[in-house]
Amino acid sequence: MVTEMTKYDFILMSGDADAFLEKLQTVGVMDITRSLKPIDEKSEKLSTRADIYRKALSTLKAIEKAEDPGQKPADFAAEVMQTVREKEAIEAQLPQLRKEADDLVPWGRFDKTNFEKLKENGLKLHFYKAKAIDPAWKEQYALSEISNLGGYSYFVVVSDTDEFDFPLKELPAPQSDYAAVEQQIADLEAQVKQKEQRLAQLKWHEPVIQAELDKTLSNLDLHLAHAAGEKAAEDYITVFEGFAPKENEPALHDMLERENVFYLVDKAQVDDNPPIKLKNNKFVSMFELLTDMYGRPKYNEFDPTVFISIFFMLFFAFCMGDMGYGLVLIGASLALKKVLGNIAPLGVTLGIATTVVGFLFHTFFSVDMLTWSWLPEGVKRIMLPSKIAGYDGTMVLALLVGIVHICLAMIVKTYQSTKVKGFANSLGTWGWTLLIVGGIIVGGLALLGVIDKALTKWIIIVIGCLSALGIFFLNDLHRNPLLNFGSGLWDTYNTATGLLGDVLSYLRLYALGLAGAKLGEAFNAIGVQALGDGGVNWVFFILIVVVGHVLNVAMCVLGAFVHPLRLNFLEFFKNSGYEGTGRRYKPLQS
Repeated sequence: MVTEMTKYDFILMSGDADAFLEKLQTVGVMDITRSLKPIDEKSEKLSTRADIYRKALSTLKAIEKAEDPGQKPADFAAEVMQTVREKEAIEAQLPQLRKEADDLVPWGRFDKTNFEKLKENGLKLHFYKAKAIDPAWKEQYALSEISNLGGYSYFVVVSDTDEFDFPLKELPAPQSDYAAVEQQIADLEAQVKQKEQRLAQLKWHEPVIQAELDKTLSNLDLHLAHAAGEKAAEDYITVFEGFAPKENEPALHDMLERENVFYLVDKAQVDDNPPIKLKNNKFVSMFELLTDMYGRPKYNEFDPTVFISIFFMLFFAFCMGDMGYGLVLIGASLALKKVLGNIAPLGVTLGIATTVVGFLFHTFFSVDMLTWSWLPEGVKRIMLPSKIAGYDGTMVLALLVGIVHICLAMIVKTYQSTKVKGFANSLGTWGWTLLIVGGIIVGGLALLGVIDKALTKWIIIVIGCLSALGIFFLNDLHRNPLLNFGSGLWDTYNTATGLLGDVLSYLRLYALGLAGAKLGEAFNAIGVQALGDGGVNWVFFILIVVVGHVLNVAMCVLGAFVHPLRLNFLEFFKNSGYEGTGRRYKPLQS
């Protein structure tokens, strides 16, 4: 949910502004409205410095720490970036030298000064290559074969005249000795290793660079907040605007009263564009990073994180669809807890969901658990049947979940529109929700036999009439009825064509799960074929099955992340009217 914010306006003497902002920084709850980009020379320098620290940390992240911390530099981040630049400059020379070495291989080792001595004596060397040397050439020319590589003969011809003619195209004379170029390459590779060793030593100072980055960002944040103040009364007074969560009011007001600061307090409004702070329980908060990937809600919008937490998890499990893969995901998330950090609990949660759904889909490492004779029948009855109404059970379930997802989005849109615009100005939205959601509910009850055909008919007629009023005639009470009718026709066309496509989009859940299962089955089949009569073939069986399923898990995880995210960001957000243009809450902190 979106935390309620309080708006503050501070009026201070300009000379007191810096000290006041530093005190607010220690409190850590006040978001001062400020620029998001450098606005002057000082902020530009701080921003540039922060970028250097970020790049240095990013570089060191992938490097293994050396045993010896090495000499302590004066500026850790600067030396990291300088070392990286020097290393890249050296590496840039290697491709050309390696190509040159490959070109020189056929000619072997030689001393170029000998070429010059031959030239002084009136002799000149000509370089050629051919599929085969014609014996007649050896009789006609002073020819000497140097090497035979890749199906070609490399040879030289000596002439004592400039009017030399040979039936092949002459190759450029080698400008360097192969051994000399190889030595250059070896020297440069040694320099690269030295730079890598130095970076491994600098890895010891990574915490210092991180601390400097945090300090620089804090100073930048403070400077931008100060620069955001409006100067008045010939620069004697500075006015700041800020926002803080309503729940922090008592502690914040106590501090402001002690500092004897003049301030105005008001409830934050949508037009104030207050920062957005999300407040969710431990489970839902794990999925806030997904909401932030799209954008935080506006101050008067709903927080979609609670819906994402349920449906992303469910869709992810659908796409994985394997109990064994779920257990692997749980184990990997726990084993890599230090590497994944805050993402590890999310990985465990998604792994648990995959394990449960995989059990219901009776799939364990692409093996159908319904074929296990030792599994109790009571357990098998809990699992999803392979066929529902003659269709694949997973496919039917994917479509049903998609319909529920879209219906929920329309209900949320109707609630949100009524909350912001009022009921009278949301009749068009109510009409569509009543028609689609109401129609689906009534149709479902009729199919289940809860209501008979006659009652179903009259309910559908009533729903249709009420929906038509909202869609075609009351969609905008302040507009000409003819315009309303035309707008209703256009909305009908868009909804009819778009809604079907939205529902069919959920088939990707079934398709991805099926693709992963079939690929896993293929690896199992190949492993069984390799096993044969057993014996040493067990090694090949285990190798094929383990490597195959590891690759399959990796591909399934990628698809299971991207496509459920798409269904939430496109299908759900579009049908719920979510915009996600709010700015993130960023309080001043020391």
